[in-house]
Amino acid sequence: KGSRERTVQSQKLVLAQKQQLKMSPQMFQSLELLALPILDLRQRIQEEIEKNPALELTSERAVSIDKLSEGPSRDTDYFENSSDPGFTSRVYTGADADSKQKFMEGALARSESLQDHLVWQLRMSPLSREETELGEILISNLDDNGFYQKPLEEVITPQYAPLLPKVLDIIRNFDPPGICVEGPIESLAVQAALLPGHPEHAVTFITDELELLRKGRFEELAKKYEISVEEVEDAFAFIKTLNPFPGSGYSSTNTEYVVPDITIRKHDSQLRLYIHDDQLPELKIDEQFSTMGEGEQITRETERYIQRAVKDAQWLISSVSMRRNTLRKMGAALMKHQFQFFLKGQKHLKPMTLKDIAEEISVHETTVSRLSHAKYVQTDWGVFPLKYFFSSALSSTNPLGEEYAKNSVKEIMRELIESYSGKKRLSDQKISDMLAEKGIKIARRTVAKYRGELHIESSFDR
Repeated sequence: KGSRERTVQSQKLVLAQKQQLKMSPQMFQSLELLALPILDLRQRIQEEIEKNPALELTSERAVSIDKLSEGPSRDTDYFENSSDPGFTSRVYTGADADSKQKFMEGALARSESLQDHLVWQLRMSPLSREETELGEILISNLDDNGFYQKPLEEVITPQYAPLLPKVLDIIRNFDPPGICVEGPIESLAVQAALLPGHPEHAVTFITDELELLRKGRFEELAKKYEISVEEVEDAFAFIKTLNPFPGSGYSSTNTEYVVPDITIRKHDSQLRLYIHDDQLPELKIDEQFSTMGEGEQITRETERYIQRAVKDAQWLISSVSMRRNTLRKMGAALMKHQFQFFLKGQKHLKPMTLKDIAEEISVHETTVSRLSHAKYVQTDWGVFPLKYFFSSALSSTNPLGEEYAKNSVKEIMRELIESYSGKKRLSDQKISDMLAEKGIKIARRTVAKYRGELHIESSFDR
């Protein structure tokens, strides 16, 4: 008989320990609020107030019933700050006049995009229905500079091809001139051709010889085109009056204003810290809502809803308070580490890492990173992103042992270039050598990189 083997599998309980962090929705909300800039946080709080009945503002403008019972005064202007052009208001003076003026300017002012401006001119032109349709297609394909976003062959169907030269010519004559082209070179050529009395070779210089003009090789061009050097210089001076980006004055984007979360200013050789939390509403728990149902018979579901709303409200209030306190600690640590910057300016920015601030205020580096996101600091030297102050140290041979931050070195570079008065422009190598004399050791290619970040052209172009 063959032997039969049996495998016996046994099961048993094993007790093991392990560490695991599970993030609750409330904890996630706290981290999210920590990263929000002040305007976004204010909007988020408003949304929570509308959604959660347990939240209440601590100060609301009270309206007296006795005052309302008196009825409207004779001076009441029912059309106060109205945009009704048929209404004749009473005479406004002082603060009332300023309020009225600001309202009217805010209500009536509207920025006009490049596309709006061109479409208006198109519809004022004597064109057929198909020509107008083609014009609208061409205009919709333009970016903010007035250049094609996509090649014409991708946006124009064959039925419009015979009309294209005429409509293109009409649009290019609109204000601003030189739009509806592929790029800046073609735009300059179109602008030059449209201006009466332009120098004879201006268009040719733009399309074929622009690089020689930029390098100042006027004698070579004069010999090539059999004209005088003065004529070449006149053509170059004319070209410099043209705008290579004609549509830039009609930007369709709205200006976004930065609201700083922190202000650090010097006052009598000392620094003062301000946290701009006064723009946030003060919140509290609505006692009437939280005690709803006490001594009454309510359903279990209603009771859970009230408890959950109150708990969410308490957590929001706690999270906003934690954000405020952490931001204040971070501002104080920033003052300590960058004291010379706030007193003397950008050249005195010191190397500082997330770890430095995290250790100072006893939080994790990721918390400092979240808190630095999209927030700004108002100083005597301007408004800076909070992340601007974080920079690692560059190698230094300074005998005093001073360390330099990247942004500090860039500011020193800017001053060197702007203050240099020699005949020959400073090359990147020369700037590197001058920085080395100050104890700042960086390579020529690093100088070129920083110069590009400062939007400063090379020595040849300068």
